[in-house]
Amino acid sequence: MDSKKQAIVARQIKSITYLGMAMNIVLSVIKVSIGLLAASLALVADGIHSLSDVATDVAVLLGLRLGSKEPDQSHPYGHGRAETFSAGLVALILIVVGGAMVYYATLAIARDDMTVPRLGVLIAAVISIAAKEWLYKATQKVAIQTHSPALYANAWHHRSDALSSVAVVMGFISLKFGFGHGDQVAAIAVGLMIVWVGVMVIGDALRELAEAAVDPDTIEHIKEVINSDSSIRQWHKLRTRTVGREVFLDLHILVDPDLKITDAHEISERLERTLDEQITRPINITVHIEPDMPELRK
Repeated sequence: MDSKKQAIVARQIKSITYLGMAMNIVLSVIKVSIGLLAASLALVADGIHSLSDVATDVAVLLGLRLGSKEPDQSHPYGHGRAETFSAGLVALILIVVGGAMVYYATLAIARDDMTVPRLGVLIAAVISIAAKEWLYKATQKVAIQTHSPALYANAWHHRSDALSSVAVVMGFISLKFGFGHGDQVAAIAVGLMIVWVGVMVIGDALRELAEAAVDPDTIEHIKEVINSDSSIRQWHKLRTRTVGREVFLDLHILVDPDLKITDAHEISERLERTLDEQITRPINITVHIEPDMPELRK
């Protein structure tokens, strides 16, 4: 991906992340304030969750800054792993926050703390659901467009915040029906959901660090591009891996053995250009040219 495209991608990620950061701060203040006034542990936990979103926003921006650096002698494959580690950091924050929410809610039930339903709790939770669900969809859209693992993890953090607010609403309803521990049970449900999301996100980050291949759809698209070039008689040893947002790809292609070196090189260059144009993700390609001879066919 050229520098102009990289700049556009970086601008998209920054814009949605800064917007999310502003919304998270506002929602956190609203939910913690109302939660403390209404003695709602679930809403306070929900507000702390929104505040933790600010930390993940910072992690995304830091990962973007480090991951966008040009390759150097120490990092010839670039710094894309910084975004992967950023996604992992977001996941760890999710797990810690979720675990803490479960712990404190369990203690509250053990102490037999009861909560009185307050209308302000319901209003704050509904506002949070609407705002964070919209932010989840907007962030996920940009994450898919830019293929940013850290931003995708952050989108799920927004979704988990919306789900936590749904649990607060359910806790409020259960209190209205006379279940005194409804708020604490809702907080436990919120915490478990957050931990589950964190485990999913960190699993994706670990698969990338373990040099897993790119997703099947991208691989199929790559194969279609290769097969569409009639100058390539056969190909094999296709390998892919992901470094942050960038796909690294290498393969062997068999061409007419009577071709001049310059002509064979042009086939390789054409394939690289086509892949770069048709694959939406940033892509780094290495093509090994071989003569089409029986002993080299696979």
